[in-house]
Amino acid sequence: MKKARKVLVVIVILNIYLSLVSWSDITSATMETAERILIDFNNTDEKENWQIINDDVMGGVSQSEIIFNDTGTATFQGRISLENNGGFASTRSKSPAYRLGGYIGLHVRIRGDGRDYQLRVRTDNRFDGISYRYRFATQPETWMNIRVPFSKFVPVFRGRILSDVSPISPDQIQQVGFLISDKQAGKFRLEIDWIKAYK
Repeated sequence: MKKARKVLVVIVILNIYLSLVSWSDITSATMETAERILIDFNNTDEKENWQIINDDVMGGVSQSEIIFNDTGTATFQGRISLENNGGFASTRSKSPAYRLGGYIGLHVRIRGDGRDYQLRVRTDNRFDGISYRYRFATQPETWMNIRVPFSKFVPVFRGRILSDVSPISPDQIQQVGFLISDKQAGKFRLEIDWIKAYK
C-alpha cells in the first residue's frame, strides 16, 4: 500500500514538472514571436544606414563615431565638449518605414559606461525636427536590456519638451538612434547589441 502511494506521488510530481516545462517552452516561444528585430548589427548592410550628428551643427566641437564590431555589435563612442555652447553627440539609423503598427514599444540590449543616454525615434526622415526621447542610465561595463513602451517617449525639439504634439504613431517611425547630452564633458562609450520592437 505504501509503495503504491509513493508511486502515485512520484507520478503526480512528474506530471506537474512536465506541465511546467511545457508552459515555459510555450511562454518562451510566444515571447520570441512577439518581438521583431529592427536592427541587427550582424547585417553588414546596416553600415550604410547609420549616420552621426553632433553639436558641430550649431558650433560645438563634440566628436563621435559608430563602429561595427566583429562580434556583431556596434559601438557609439566619442568625446563630449561643452565649449561653444555644445554638449551633445548622436547617431541614428534611417529606414523608409519600419512598419511598427501593432507594436507597443522598443527593446534594446546595450552596454554602457555609467553615463546617461537617450533612446530616440522620429516619425519622418528629416535631419532636424521633432523627435521622441526616452532617457536611461547605464552601469559601467554591464549588459542591460531596456524595454520601453512608446507611451513613455517624450516629444522634444532641440532639447525642449513639447506639449502640443501627438504621441508616437508606431507605423510612422522612420528613424531610431541614441543621443548623449548629460552636461558632462569627457569620453563616452555605448555598445549596442540589437534593437527590437515588441507587442
